[in-house]
Amino acid sequence: MADQAEPDARNQYDHILLIVTFILVSIGLVMVFSASGVMAYDRYHDPYFFLRKQGIFALLGLALMFVVRKIPYRVYYRLVYPIFLISLLTLILLLIPGLGVEIRGATRWLRLGPFLFQPSELAKLAVVIFLAYSMTRKQEKMKYFAIGFIPHILVAGVFIILIEKQPDFGTAMTIAGLVFLLLFVGGTRLTHIFLSALAIAPVVVYAIIRDPKRLERVVTFLDPFAYKQDSGYQLVHSLYAIGSGGLGGLGIGKSQQKLFYLPDMHTDFILSITAEEIGLIGVLLIIALFAVLVMRGISLSLKAPDHFGCYLALGLVTLIGFQAGLNMGVVSGILPTKGMSLPFISYGGSSLLVNLTAIGILLNISAQSQQPESEPQSTKTRSTAISCSKLKNER
Repeated sequence: MADQAEPDARNQYDHILLIVTFILVSIGLVMVFSASGVMAYDRYHDPYFFLRKQGIFALLGLALMFVVRKIPYRVYYRLVYPIFLISLLTLILLLIPGLGVEIRGATRWLRLGPFLFQPSELAKLAVVIFLAYSMTRKQEKMKYFAIGFIPHILVAGVFIILIEKQPDFGTAMTIAGLVFLLLFVGGTRLTHIFLSALAIAPVVVYAIIRDPKRLERVVTFLDPFAYKQDSGYQLVHSLYAIGSGGLGGLGIGKSQQKLFYLPDMHTDFILSITAEEIGLIGVLLIIALFAVLVMRGISLSLKAPDHFGCYLALGLVTLIGFQAGLNMGVVSGILPTKGMSLPFISYGGSSLLVNLTAIGILLNISAQSQQPESEPQSTKTRSTAISCSKLKNER
């Protein structure tokens, strides 16, 4: 009897990761419509205005995810510098007068026809790919300060400075935290990270103090109700929304805070409206979905065929999870208010496209892990530091 053909390993991707992503995007579309419908009708006489645009980006993003899923992730190892330079160029373009689009005092967007593109979203992806590439090449040398630490900090610093110029302090700090975490996993000495964090801390404090708006946010964070008619208005109404939802919520479409009380109700504070309409149970479901996504991402990073795949998967899933955690912390008052969207759920095309691209890469890594290991020669060095090989208990 002839042997049955083995299934193509390229199709053995992580179905749980895919299903969780679909659910999060679906929740996002429902909540974007629910949160923005009244405002969209008031501004544009079209309650579907924001839903329509988000729906277009969701379709484009899902299509892009399925395309990227078929592209071997090692391609990014070879294309790291073009991706790096394109991302850097888009950030530089924002500094040229007339090219960047300014909204509420921040120049963070480039206009592409009828749509706006946020270069900092691409920068997050570019930084992860570059770090995965560079740490893979250096491996044994990651523990050395001049080789494994300084070059990565300098590269990340360029992105952070350009993003801070927009200004976008939240994204800058997100990238900084992501870089430190990946360097630690890649084998950088903890003392190098700790001492550099101590050195950077005064710079961060100065950046907050010199900007009245940032300082105001920190002061408001400590006691939002003391400033509820001024700087604490947004956070206070976010807490009102969360509290009003109770355990089971008021019901989809029945939020009161979306009636022009809570600013950014369909973007940075969409989770507040979600809590008001579907309650604590619904929010816990969303948290559980993100937890599953992060755990699946970490799991597939440990199963990746090579170090580049491991670092890349870990960086991408950390980026998504880190952003989700920050957003949840902000809307609940655990962290100071800053512009940070909730992945897959908040309104915003750039964020949705980049995050779905990241999922596509993760799906490809999961599929490649089903194939016999064929690690490129440049990635075969066994690291003696805290690296993916150590995490995978390799010897």
